[in-house]
Amino acid sequence: MKKIQLIVAVLLGMISHITMAQTPKGSVLIQNATVITITGETLEDSDVLVQDGLIKKIGQDLKAPKDVEVIDATGKYLMPGIIDAHSHVGLDVVNEATSPITAEVQMKDVVNPTSIGLYRALAGGVTVSHAMHGSANVIGGQNATLKHRWGTKNPADIIMADAPRTIKFALGENPTRVHGRGNGIQPRTRMGVEAVIRNGFNEALQYKKAWADYNASAKNGNSTPPEYDERLQTLVDILDGKIIIHCHSYRADEIYMLINVAKDFGISKLVFQHTNEGFKVAPEIAEYTMGASVFADWWAYKFEVYYSTAFNAAILTKNGAITSINSDSAELIRHLYHEAAKTQRYGGLTDEEALALITINPARQLGIDDKVGSIEEGKQGDLVIFNEHPLSVYAIPQMTFVDGVKYFDINEDADDQRLMISPTEMVEPIYLSEENHRCMQDTEHLLIRGQALFNHKH
Repeated sequence: MKKIQLIVAVLLGMISHITMAQTPKGSVLIQNATVITITGETLEDSDVLVQDGLIKKIGQDLKAPKDVEVIDATGKYLMPGIIDAHSHVGLDVVNEATSPITAEVQMKDVVNPTSIGLYRALAGGVTVSHAMHGSANVIGGQNATLKHRWGTKNPADIIMADAPRTIKFALGENPTRVHGRGNGIQPRTRMGVEAVIRNGFNEALQYKKAWADYNASAKNGNSTPPEYDERLQTLVDILDGKIIIHCHSYRADEIYMLINVAKDFGISKLVFQHTNEGFKVAPEIAEYTMGASVFADWWAYKFEVYYSTAFNAAILTKNGAITSINSDSAELIRHLYHEAAKTQRYGGLTDEEALALITINPARQLGIDDKVGSIEEGKQGDLVIFNEHPLSVYAIPQMTFVDGVKYFDINEDADDQRLMISPTEMVEPIYLSEENHRCMQDTEHLLIRGQALFNHKH
């Protein structure tokens, strides 16, 4: 009996060790920094103690427990890890472009933890990114929220397991080009996009009712269950509030259209992405949705996004909409603190309002604001040390921590941090369509002149 107990204990210990190895938790004491808490006051000459991955204490003259590393951040600034609410970094595939609705596919199945973009994001102070399906489909795949735990080759290690489920929707030209012009099926127009969404949800309601009827009559033992459909079940989960919609959008009319569709189906968990004309319907976004994640100053890269303004984020913020600034780019993700600073030039946002755009606000939109996005006791130890104020043009991240573990150090890291090296790729490809981002990756063959655009490299 004792031998069996010993074997069980050893196995449990191994399982515990494996679990800890997958998501390491660190301990560190950062002293004498200017601590930008985001949700509270900025604290001068203060300390932050992280133990076992969580922020344990914030204050002055804190003492480090035994074996906890101490970092002197005198003259430096400490802020929560930056969060990118719209990214495709760390994904091997972006679009499943075979149907207007592909809600059954999941981006967690194509996460590549060795993508060097993850490390480069850490070098820009980004600790969490929202790895999204592309915008080829009206209702695309389910996204994955990533923690940038660089150094692992196991995809499960970087997926934020305690983040809510999210899914990608897309309005406008992308789904109409891919399916209408590319495949000759609905939607070919913007009204077709709305029809796809409404028809999908109505079919999901029928599917939900079929299962409810079966479960109600299953006591008799004579009922045959409906055929399980992962796509429809995902739509049911959206209707039941279990999944947050993140919708690619540009024009004000289509933004307002989806708000009305969501109201008709009782959906409140909705975030608009890009949202270039969001300033036109800012009060409606504030009242009915979880806000908008926007570019700081990208527009005019195609006809439907010809009209926009660099004041967009500020107007949305001043109207009470939860607003974030995202990158949608493996390059721009390293400079989100500069992108946030643009709102002080275009809109006069305060330091707190500007930094909220890349911390607590994207955390709210991803449903993880109880865990990250601000420096508060009990939250996860995702932190960044800057040499200057993060909104300064001279700001450069010095160290980046995820769960209290240091994953980036500007002074100590090797020059080449790649985990895997491609023998053929010299530089990352630059996609000219829709600027530099990857929302339409994997659909090149469906687009007019797609090959000429997407194969062009600098």
